[in-house]
Amino acid sequence: MKPVIKLAYSDFWPEFNRETDYFTRIIRRHYTVEWSDQPDFLIYSVFGFEYLHYRCVRIFYTGENVRPDFRDCDYAFSFDYLDHPEHYRLPFYAYRIAGANLEEPSRDFEAELARKTRFCTFVYSDSSGIRRNRFLKKLSRYKRVDSGGNYLNNVGGRVADKIPFLREGKFTIAFEHTSYPGYTTEKITDALIAGTLPIYWGNPLINREFNTGHFLNAHDFKSDDELIERIVELDRDDEQYLAVMRQAVFPGGVDSPSSREANILAQFDRIFATPVVPVALRREWARTWDRQIRPLARRVRNRYERERPWPHVKYAFANLKFPRWLEKRER
Repeated sequence: MKPVIKLAYSDFWPEFNRETDYFTRIIRRHYTVEWSDQPDFLIYSVFGFEYLHYRCVRIFYTGENVRPDFRDCDYAFSFDYLDHPEHYRLPFYAYRIAGANLEEPSRDFEAELARKTRFCTFVYSDSSGIRRNRFLKKLSRYKRVDSGGNYLNNVGGRVADKIPFLREGKFTIAFEHTSYPGYTTEKITDALIAGTLPIYWGNPLINREFNTGHFLNAHDFKSDDELIERIVELDRDDEQYLAVMRQAVFPGGVDSPSSREANILAQFDRIFATPVVPVALRREWARTWDRQIRPLARRVRNRYERERPWPHVKYAFANLKFPRWLEKRER
């Protein structure tokens, strides 16, 4: 029988479904998940502060450009290249490509190109991405860019399904909202799944995970104008365009080991098997020490100094510190 794991989620996006979640599906390979209001493990994200009410082991996950805070969590999954023993690098795009095969050597790119009806697509609803908005307007001076999101929509309304819409374009603007090393979301992988050529900006280290020969990486160009010159060149020369599309998606044709589900499950195995004092309890004990025990000890010390000023007693209380064992995990 599979071991039972008492689990809860909190502070995820509004449409989040714990039954069908990526993590739930992976964990259920080795464990029976029991949903609980008093769980042994909590997986939480960045869309709220409900996690603060849980005193169990907290596992932080983010697909946003937010770094984990190990004063609040015991373990973390995030996009960051973070040197921490309890951190596992898992960019958000791993959610999107789960089960997808991006390396298809038998793919007929010529037939796909013949079916394309749009020059370039753009699907965003957030208008605050200054960098990508500026690039959209510059590229639109060359040819019309079809915007299927809420922002600058010019196709008669927001598209119902993003991937089929992207598939109609030769290119797609796949810009992140912000640029940070390691921060890679679904922007590029949605384009790759759709079989369109991504024009990417965001993670300056994107070449560690994806072959930059298969897409246009804005970080490789000196300016937007130089990048647009290359787009125009590929748009006017189908052979050059197809040569780019036939490149491997991943460096060496192999995806990142951190996004493989077997490795993610191994990390959960380690988390569930490692006995720890949760950070929530350690912080709670620290607050109790600071608010109650330390003032009491100070009063006792002051009394001894007034009535029986023994040197060794004075020294002991003068050097009273927070117990180091409370700061360490039990292994």
